Amino acid sequence: MIKLLVVEDDVVLSENILEIIESLGEVTLVHTGSEGLFELESNIYDLVILDLMLPEMNGYEVLAKARKQNIQTPVLILTAKDSLEDKITGFEKGADDYLTKPFYREELIMRVKSLLRRSLGLFDENTLTYGNLTCSFNTKEVTYQDEILPIQGKEFELLVYFIQNQRVILTKEQIFDRIWGFDSSTTLTVVEVYISNLRKHLRPTGIDKELQTLRNVGYMLVGENPNE
Repeated sequence: MIKLLVVEDDVVLSENILEIIESLGEVTLVHTGSEGLFELESNIYDLVILDLMLPEMNGYEVLAKARKQNIQTPVLILTAKDSLEDKITGFEKGADDYLTKPFYREELIMRVKSLLRRSLGLFDENTLTYGNLTCSFNTKEVTYQDEILPIQGKEFELLVYFIQNQRVILTKEQIFDRIWGFDSSTTLTVVEVYISNLRKHLRPTGIDKELQTLRNVGYMLVGENPNE
């Protein structure tokens, strides 16, 4: 499941944005700069829509602090500040795109899809590949050399998360927050159980050996992706 973060202090507008983009993934809404930075620091989101005029900390500060921590989540700035100087400042702080208010519904969706396509390779064929392994977002199926593997539900989401973050160490906490959510009543041990099951289902492909455990640190998919 794609995770989207909206940082916008106008509650009505943020609800409108939610309605526009909720078909693309799971959307989290926050209304202050400090909340936005806190969410960004979890590093579990695929894209952030960020307002500039925010209470507690403005959007420029949020973006600069996140990039200083090497958080590379794509950021779409959404603001009424439309001068060239404002746009240049936004891009200098690390923004990936810039959309001014008021905006058309279709343009917001187009820009979000464009950023996700660029960062995750989505919305072309709606599939994600890793070598001869293919994840279909339409059918929620994983195939290997045309054979369907018994990888479903949370295991499917877990595999996609690893493929999207190849050669990146993912902590158990990050995985839990990403796949099960902050407010889940499940415990962290569920991560180990699902990774064990995922490895078992990947065994026929040999990819299970590329999904490594880094003791006391986390997990990492270490294999090179021939499609990159």
